[in-house]
Amino acid sequence: MDEELRIIISGGGTGGHIFPAVSIANAIRRKRPDAKILFVGAEGRMEMQRVPAAGYEIKGLPICGFNRKNPLKNVKVLYKIWKSQRLAQQIIKDFRPMAAVGVGGYASGPTLNKCASMGIPCLIQEQNSYAGVTNKLLAKKAKKICVAYEGMERFFPADKIMMTGNPVRQQLLDCTLTREQACEKMGLKPERPVVLIIGGSLGARTINESVLDNLDTIAKNDIQFVWQTGGYYFESIKATLAEKGCPENLEPTDFISNMDEAYRAADIVISRAGASSISELCLLGKPSILVPSPNVAEDHQTHNAMALVNKEAALMVKDSEAREKLIPLAIERLTDKERKYITLGENAKKMALPDSADIIADEVIKLALGK
Repeated sequence: MDEELRIIISGGGTGGHIFPAVSIANAIRRKRPDAKILFVGAEGRMEMQRVPAAGYEIKGLPICGFNRKNPLKNVKVLYKIWKSQRLAQQIIKDFRPMAAVGVGGYASGPTLNKCASMGIPCLIQEQNSYAGVTNKLLAKKAKKICVAYEGMERFFPADKIMMTGNPVRQQLLDCTLTREQACEKMGLKPERPVVLIIGGSLGARTINESVLDNLDTIAKNDIQFVWQTGGYYFESIKATLAEKGCPENLEPTDFISNMDEAYRAADIVISRAGASSISELCLLGKPSILVPSPNVAEDHQTHNAMALVNKEAALMVKDSEAREKLIPLAIERLTDKERKYITLGENAKKMALPDSADIIADEVIKLALGK
């Protein structure tokens, strides 16, 4: 057996960063059960709960993003960055990693910067078709850069790039249920079409408003709607539905834990265009209507969505037009007798890059062992 493996994985902020990070860690563990893996995240962010729930230790840094609306508040931000760099250095000295992985998000900046300055080889995993600021800054110091889209040499040195795709939650790929079985487990009628509505790990205000604005339209159809609102919005939505009435074919929930069943049951998925969501849709071959979030850096979700739209692998509705167009478009596609929406899923499947976590894990292990 080779020497004990010690790997740091850093980043987070949203499920789109956390799911790939955990998938990479799981793949490393499958290949090297002896591996010691430590996560470094940002205090108060989602990773501080999700990573321990996945069975891994995590250290938090007091890092946060710059306030672009109020520059005066950035004095505190600069102090937090300085403090995070000091803490990251201590974490690295104590843990003695042999390689570091950055998945994007605030914490990956100081962690990978310090690792690189201490001679520890670094790998970046960029999920989006438009590279994030942190990863662009780290690119010069990284040994390998794993990407999911073509044309990423406009952001990164071409000789460091590997086309690997984005790792996704393994449970989604391991699901063996038929559509009928998945519908029955979720209390749905298999003979009726299903729209799955998801707004990302935190929910999506515009998508939720699109549903609430179209309750009458939903009620008039034979289509079943499974609606993940996100925990932040769930109580106010319950109150609105109690007042307006909830159609019998609309099933709202704050969070879907068995996403493998939900995806398998769905005929069309309405989703934000985060990188992890798109990778899941492609690997599972799901027809989708994407609503890019306008509240992300460099409008990267529109770039993600257009990569599919340009290959007729998804439909897209602008956030500003969603309340009017989103639900009617989903109904229109599912009631089309020619069922052209199925082609979207077939084209999405052609864009899938399987085995991403395993490929990236192999590269991390090579870097750690100096191969």
